[in-house]
Amino acid sequence: MKKGVAQAWSGGKDSAMAHYIASSQMHLHVERLLTTYNESNNRVSMHGVRLELIERQAEMLGARLLKIPLPPNCSNEKYEERMMWALLSLEREGIRDIVFGDIFLEDVRRYREENLARAGFRGLFPLWGRDTWGLARQFIKLGFKALICCVDTQQAPAELIGREYSLELLEELPPSVDPCGERGEFHTFVYDGPLFPDSIQFRRGRAVLRDKRFLFMDLIPW
Repeated sequence: MKKGVAQAWSGGKDSAMAHYIASSQMHLHVERLLTTYNESNNRVSMHGVRLELIERQAEMLGARLLKIPLPPNCSNEKYEERMMWALLSLEREGIRDIVFGDIFLEDVRRYREENLARAGFRGLFPLWGRDTWGLARQFIKLGFKALICCVDTQQAPAELIGREYSLELLEELPPSVDPCGERGEFHTFVYDGPLFPDSIQFRRGRAVLRDKRFLFMDLIPW
């Protein structure tokens, strides 16, 4: 019998790969998805994806979605307060382990583990230490489909916005850009692949620049 866990879920490729490996190789059952979103616009923090699309992903994955609202310009203190509320909810369900899609940022992992430990939880990191080029190619080879929904234009070319995450795109990335965007160079939205029984339907809207830096592609559900 697979152990029940929760997963931090952004809707992007690293979340999808972490879910895939946790399920297929670590014999875990992801019962809950945790998604933080901006409560002022109902969009996923940093990715800018509409919450409705995340809800469709959760439905296709057969996992219950725990939505965690965050205020605009959320402080660490407020973030930790809201996350503690989510952890208490999971605790009542008997869940004590949370899967993350982090790959190599030590400070991010340490921050997560310290906060989890204070509540008696444990973090699981299926992608940790893996080669990002290998992960990127594996994601595509497995049949996942994703597009670039956000670009940090101070770290990556703006022309990436709205493009399919493909081998062709990987070959075009500047040397300074990690192929998984692990440093926040870009973010993705996964709409098809081996985890989903069907494609998630949407259309591309306008690309909007925020804070003179972050370029978001509005993905509109059908």
